[in-house]
Amino acid sequence: MATITATYLGDLRTTATHTKSGDTLTTDAPTDNRGKGEAFSPTDLVATALGTCVLTVMGIKARDADIDMDGATVSVQKTMGSNPRRILKLEVTVQMPDRDYTGREQQQLTRAAHHCPVDNSLHPDMEVVIEVLF
Repeated sequence: MATITATYLGDLRTTATHTKSGDTLTTDAPTDNRGKGEAFSPTDLVATALGTCVLTVMGIKARDADIDMDGATVSVQKTMGSNPRRILKLEVTVQMPDRDYTGREQQQLTRAAHHCPVDNSLHPDMEVVIEVLF
């Protein structure tokens, strides 16, 4: 069974459905590529996947080590290139909640941030920078 299905709606827009949950999302081509930019672009979803994967893997480590990281946030800056059009760089910044993390906890969470499956799946020519701020 497919993990997702997607339908082209026309005018450079798609809708995708997560088959197990039925959750849906819409994509739209960005304005700099003839779209309306009214929803996530496919490359925005790559950036989103990386950022949420980093938080998820950190969350797994935090749960296993009994570290509270609830409220941590992530931002991802995407830099596009052309000829061919592709993502050149993703800069991930994780902002941890204002808590007294030990040096060991900081090391464990930072190490986890750098080992997410999405990061491991990206093309090696794409520059990925991950920073965790405590």
